Amino acid sequence: MNKIVEAFKYQSACHSGRSELVQQLARIRTVIVDDEPLARRSLSILLERDREIELVGECGSGAEAFATIRSVRPDLVFLDVQMPDHDGFDLLEMLGPDLPPATVFVTAHDQYALRAFESGALDYLLKPFDNARFERALSRAKERLASATSPRKMERIIIKSAGQIFFVRPAEVDWIEAADYYACLHVGPKSYLLRRAMAELEHDLDPEMFCRIHRSTIVNLNRVRSIEVTRDGESEVCLEGGARLRLSRSYRGLLKGRLGIKAGQFGDSH
Repeated sequence: MNKIVEAFKYQSACHSGRSELVQQLARIRTVIVDDEPLARRSLSILLERDREIELVGECGSGAEAFATIRSVRPDLVFLDVQMPDHDGFDLLEMLGPDLPPATVFVTAHDQYALRAFESGALDYLLKPFDNARFERALSRAKERLASATSPRKMERIIIKSAGQIFFVRPAEVDWIEAADYYACLHVGPKSYLLRRAMAELEHDLDPEMFCRIHRSTIVNLNRVRSIEVTRDGESEVCLEGGARLRLSRSYRGLLKGRLGIKAGQFGDSH
């Protein structure tokens, strides 16, 4: 598990430089979510030192955070894992397409690093952390938000494996799933591991072609054959190649919108 935490630290170090785009950003609307008042206060003190940050909310529970994030639409969220009502992962699942552009988990428990990566977290701050580690995480968030202001479509995906380099066109990808701290690209009968976070891939892929249907799954909309309701009331996305993928309740509305499905055409309860 320590290797996974180190992977987050490595990624943060690689993004520690601040570009001109970051310096030109408007103030970054930020929310802190932690059930411990002292932890919230510590983070707010660090954030208030940065003139690029605008602290727009502090929440002590998952329910409060859900309402606040949907209301104020922050750019960045510092999120605790363990809370008394909904944990951090529950909150991300509930938010679905309303997820903020950048999420940094803050926790004293290293065993959640893998789940954090799979859920699309930008970074994983393990308590206690020093100011330098916090600054790296914040700098990386600024880089992510800066790149979002000038999005570009990915023309090809570069995959390195066993001393070889493969090039895959996004249109060839059927679906993508989180696999530890990698993303697994399913291309026909083949699959390729790519060391990138799902959130980063989702940002770079063409939203007209790809859609997230679960915190761990992205599909190529051109491969979707049908959406089916199972006996237990859940929904599955069926692809042309035969794959059946779980459709999270949080992403049903997003998928239906991308596919042009109007209200009532696929059961309003789903």
